[in-house]
Amino acid sequence: MTISVLLADDQAMIRRGLRLILEDQPDISVVGEAADGAEAVALARRLRPDVCLVDIRMPLLDGIAVTRALAGPRVPDPMRVVVVTTFDLDEYVYGALRGGAVGFVLKDAGPALLVEAVRAAHNGEALVSPSVTVRLLRHLAAASAPARAAQPPPLSDRELEVVRALARGRTNQEIAAELFISLSTVKSHLSGIQAKLAVRNRVGIVTWAWENQLVDTT
Repeated sequence: MTISVLLADDQAMIRRGLRLILEDQPDISVVGEAADGAEAVALARRLRPDVCLVDIRMPLLDGIAVTRALAGPRVPDPMRVVVVTTFDLDEYVYGALRGGAVGFVLKDAGPALLVEAVRAAHNGEALVSPSVTVRLLRHLAAASAPARAAQPPPLSDRELEVVRALARGRTNQEIAAELFISLSTVKSHLSGIQAKLAVRNRVGIVTWAWENQLVDTT
């Protein structure tokens, strides 16, 4: 199965480079390009690509506004958006993830991570550049601590163990090995956790974990 991708970036050279990287893969096809945020939203809604790669800084609508329009909480049929940007700023990452993005990749992270992010998004998973993940989530924990105080989490002890492992950046396979459970059990726990927390993906689970101070930041 070929993964269809829409590229949204105001620089033609960047779009060309991203297209070359992605179309070098046998399972990925670029079906459209947009040079501004308004065009990105219109094209995405018309073409319904499997994954949208969206830059942060674009004319008319920025990447966070595009993400909210295509994948936000009030969107009835959300699309899978991965933000790809040069700007390693916490507010951009946080805004993108809270807006519904399933990935955040820096442009200098390399072709392999970009391709991995597209495939992860298509598979319903999430990927954030490793260089920003822990710093971002620690920032979220510190920023949200006063507002999130003492509400008990609606999860079982085992589910909380899975959440903490996920928030530390573990893959499904690593969680299974760490907790001595099967891969299918990990997936079952994650599905149940998403339903209980009313979040759409792994990013939502991780954000919830750090906002509720469930992860050791030392």
